[in-house]
Amino acid sequence: MPLTVTNLARACGLSRTTVLYYERAGLLKRVKRSAGNYRIYGENDLQRLRQIRIYRDAGLKLGDIRSILDDAPNDAAGVLKRRLVELSGEIEKLRDHQRAIARLLKDTDQLRRFSMVTKEKWVAVMRAAGFTDNDMHRWHAQFEKSAPQEHQEFLEFLHIPPDEVQSIRDWSRKAGAGA
Repeated sequence: MPLTVTNLARACGLSRTTVLYYERAGLLKRVKRSAGNYRIYGENDLQRLRQIRIYRDAGLKLGDIRSILDDAPNDAAGVLKRRLVELSGEIEKLRDHQRAIARLLKDTDQLRRFSMVTKEKWVAVMRAAGFTDNDMHRWHAQFEKSAPQEHQEFLEFLHIPPDEVQSIRDWSRKAGAGA
């Protein structure tokens, strides 16, 4: 069944713009056009876009995806292992940042005196940065797991009542244990 670019995008949960970008980047092959000059995609294009989506959702770069799909499909494991190592490094760097922020919060009494940072403002900043509720839950679970005392101090810094701090830390520990 032939698909237009809009229908192809919808079938994969992507925007039309993203599909056209993937075509310009060479991840999707240029396709035939209808008599009305519409792009016409087929089943192979749909399957390829689904693969691209899976790899993008896993955090692979477009060049790596192109390599897996075009150059050496049997070498996907090598590309995935390399990306896993890169992600581990990025996560460790984020943990370093997390510890540095916690130290700054602990060491800077002046910051504790200001009431300008609240839970509501922090949540708004996180949402503005693209964090979903699930992302924020994972963030708390990781913070609790890697630096429980700093997590406690951070929650207190946000002027969260003690019973809510305890509740957040309790579910963070449970979520971290399940990961």
